[in-house]
Amino acid sequence: MRRVIQIVAGLASMGASLAIPTATAVAERPTGYPRSYDQLIADARAERQVIVYANADTSEMAPVIIAFQRRYPGVTVRYADLGSNEMYRRFVTESRTRKPSADIVWSSAMDQQVKLINDGYAQTYASPEKPALPASAVWKNMGFGVTAEPIAYAYNKKAIPNPPRTRAGLEAMLRKDRRALTGKVATFDPARSNTGYLYLTQDYAITRDTRSLVEAMAATRPLLSITTEPMLRGVAEGRLSIAYNVIGSYAMERARRDPRIGVIFPQDYTIVMSRIAFIAREARHPAAAKLFLDFLLSRQGQSLLAQHSLWPVRTDIKGRRLPAAQARPVRVGPQLLVNLDRLKQQRFLREWNAILASGAQ
Repeated sequence: MRRVIQIVAGLASMGASLAIPTATAVAERPTGYPRSYDQLIADARAERQVIVYANADTSEMAPVIIAFQRRYPGVTVRYADLGSNEMYRRFVTESRTRKPSADIVWSSAMDQQVKLINDGYAQTYASPEKPALPASAVWKNMGFGVTAEPIAYAYNKKAIPNPPRTRAGLEAMLRKDRRALTGKVATFDPARSNTGYLYLTQDYAITRDTRSLVEAMAATRPLLSITTEPMLRGVAEGRLSIAYNVIGSYAMERARRDPRIGVIFPQDYTIVMSRIAFIAREARHPAAAKLFLDFLLSRQGQSLLAQHSLWPVRTDIKGRRLPAAQARPVRVGPQLLVNLDRLKQQRFLREWNAILASGAQ
């Protein structure tokens, strides 16, 4: 379901401060930025707004957006919280029919974002913040990885008091306790969730042992989900014992508030995904879009993301990080297009469905 908020008018229900400066206030150029940025700020104020399509939770983004509007008074953020597949379809349809659409598209579906960039839907922008970013987080000065979020598995502490720390241990537990775990395991449905498809194909690319793990999960007749939230809720309530390949940053935030949930970042390897943002080629508010993207990548923006569940991509920001030997970052770039080949995707999903059917028998 599409959820659109206009932050200035719509955050009172979230308990957020609405002390936004008036449009007559003067916005200062960030330290270290070129003098030409003053003109960009003036152009953004003339545009008056920026439209963002994203799938980061609105509640997580509210403090970031309020801080942006305090820095750049007179520029309103219209933030649409959309699922990754809905976002992709909506943006493509609107762009092809030349209807008003997003100025910035920001999604955790990394392969879809790279495809949109590759298909010509993005514009080039040399952000002043680029030197502070890891090289793997920027592609063609079009796609910018904003976060570095590990993929984990969550478990119910009462049901699994001694959780396995590796995928080999997880597979062994699934096989040993198959009867007890039947109907108690969850993961993303790669046929309905592009992010789930991305994580699973990354697993297959890293190790051939993934198929054996998937077969062990299939034998438990797993619940298949399109988002992380219902899986975490099921784990907390005890209807589920374990949820594989959930977004770890969300899981950690939920576990912080709910002691029934445990979170494991597998020690053999942990996939680290990034939410990729780009400025639309036909953006109607391009100056405001550049300001907002720069703010997301700035020390202030990244620090605000780090205070919540969106781990920052910048390494000069204080925040939790995995050991380098454990982390497997998904690089922003054309290699992500491989698994979006239609024939390859169809073959992959046929194999997935065959394993599920075999497990159910």
